[in-house]
Amino acid sequence: MVLNYKKSLFLFWLLSILSYYTLYSCTFANVEIDKQKIGKVVDEFNGVKVYYNGSIYNVSGRNVAKDGYNLGQKYQCVEFIKRYYYQRFNHKMPNSYGHAKDFFDPSIADGKINRQRNLLQFHNGSPTKPQVDDIIVLNWSSYGHVAIISKVTDTEIEIVQQNPGPNASSRATFPLVFKNGIWTIEIAGVLGYLRKIQ
Repeated sequence: MVLNYKKSLFLFWLLSILSYYTLYSCTFANVEIDKQKIGKVVDEFNGVKVYYNGSIYNVSGRNVAKDGYNLGQKYQCVEFIKRYYYQRFNHKMPNSYGHAKDFFDPSIADGKINRQRNLLQFHNGSPTKPQVDDIIVLNWSSYGHVAIISKVTDTEIEIVQQNPGPNASSRATFPLVFKNGIWTIEIAGVLGYLRKIQ
């Protein structure tokens, strides 16, 4: 049977989500999580540490900066990106709460300011190329996922992430395609990316 383009695209999207869920999100019964490692440094990018969280649903309390700014729940993905922007750019988001997927507002036009985060927002499929230090927002799982873009070429991006799952790497690489004046990160679930206002 020959599948049309839309059906093929849907199957690709579905398989990508299922693959991610299986590889990154599932904690199988026979996987032993070393609770002694929770809170240990597993990576670092631009001087900002990435911590091990064990199960993706584990929470080790709330991280609050010395000035009272809410950085998020330790050691979730949101806590890392907010701590990264706070330490690297002294950036505080007007809305310091929300799940990962809430960081992207689909009603905001490409390249306009997301007032909740006080950052420029770009849709996946934008004439503006992703950059290092951008926050990538992914609609993975019921809460979503966020990470920092750590490397960009003309054909791929690398992300650095916290809480990808007990056995997943803090780094991942996704294809980047430029076609008809549009940049697209080719992995299912990418909503877009946020950037500090210059």
